[in-house]
Amino acid sequence: MTKHAGTETETDWDRLRDMSDSDAEGGALADKDNPPIRTDRSDMAPVARVKVIRSALHLTQEEFSVRYRIPLGTLRDWEQGRTEPDQAAQAYLQVIAKEPDTVSRALGTRSAA
Repeated sequence: MTKHAGTETETDWDRLRDMSDSDAEGGALADKDNPPIRTDRSDMAPVARVKVIRSALHLTQEEFSVRYRIPLGTLRDWEQGRTEPDQAAQAYLQVIAKEPDTVSRALGTRSAA
């Protein structure tokens, strides 16, 4: 059933099958209650990469902060999307993701585990 102006009507499947792609797209774009999903995804919040890295290393925020000398507040802001790492921090996170033990060893913060 399809609702139109407060009434319920049967879906006209023949009409839908006969619609061109451009007619269907035009109808979808005109529906302000149900806009099409954007493919550029710029309207969606990005998953914080640092959280993915930290989770893969099985570290709490506090452990990650201490091990890699990133202020806890900064880490939390990155993970919650309040701020984003600058270019240098992004590079540092990339190195941590690829060589976590080497980084912690170089910093002298490697855990006993």
